[in-house]
Amino acid sequence: MLEILATDYELTFEKAKSDYVLDIEPDEARVLVNKYRANIKRIGMVNLDAIEEYEKVNTRYVFLTNQREDLLNAENTLLEIMNEMDDVMKEEFATTFEQIKVEFQNVFKELFKGGKADLKLTNPEDLLNTGVEIVASPPGKKLTTISLLSGGEKTLTAISLLFAILNVRTVPFCIFDEVEAALDEANVAGFGEYLSNYKDKTQFLIITHKKKTMEYANTLYGITMQESGVSKLVSVKLEQHEEFL
Repeated sequence: MLEILATDYELTFEKAKSDYVLDIEPDEARVLVNKYRANIKRIGMVNLDAIEEYEKVNTRYVFLTNQREDLLNAENTLLEIMNEMDDVMKEEFATTFEQIKVEFQNVFKELFKGGKADLKLTNPEDLLNTGVEIVASPPGKKLTTISLLSGGEKTLTAISLLFAILNVRTVPFCIFDEVEAALDEANVAGFGEYLSNYKDKTQFLIITHKKKTMEYANTLYGITMQESGVSKLVSVKLEQHEEFL
């Protein structure tokens, strides 16, 4: 018994007798000891590195938790910014749309020499996803959607809208690629005359085959092939040519 006491419990008889007084029946104590031994056996081997491993895992957990909180805060901030941007975009779009609408009506009348035109929102309650419907009525026709107009009327209506946008938001440079190709000579003349409104505002580069349009240009650029297989750029400054004449 002394050997078991020393080996299993690392106690001497005197130490056990002075510090551990048995205040219950021996048989009951044996039952409890066996129970505790069984519980310790089920627990298994004690991991002496558990405290150090816990510190590492806890440090990592705290770091990731802080990162998660930072991400959630950043997400909330971004959502607030997006909502603010949506509000600004709605306000700017509504204001600009009304301005373009008025300009479109005026430009349409000027290019068509009469008639009526309008811009309508397909979904006014949702400005960020709404479409825009173009309603045009050339002189002598009832107000109708642009899809029911002829090719030339559609073209001139689209040009009217382009000019309306440029009147609201002036740009320094603009390229037109055969935008007036479907127009007759009279409407081409109207198109060319309207370009003079932007003389000191916007520089236009117009790709065209219409001779009438060329009459309103300051400079002409063309490609010629004087020799077979050899292309050459030719330019003519019409303003200087007029002074020469």
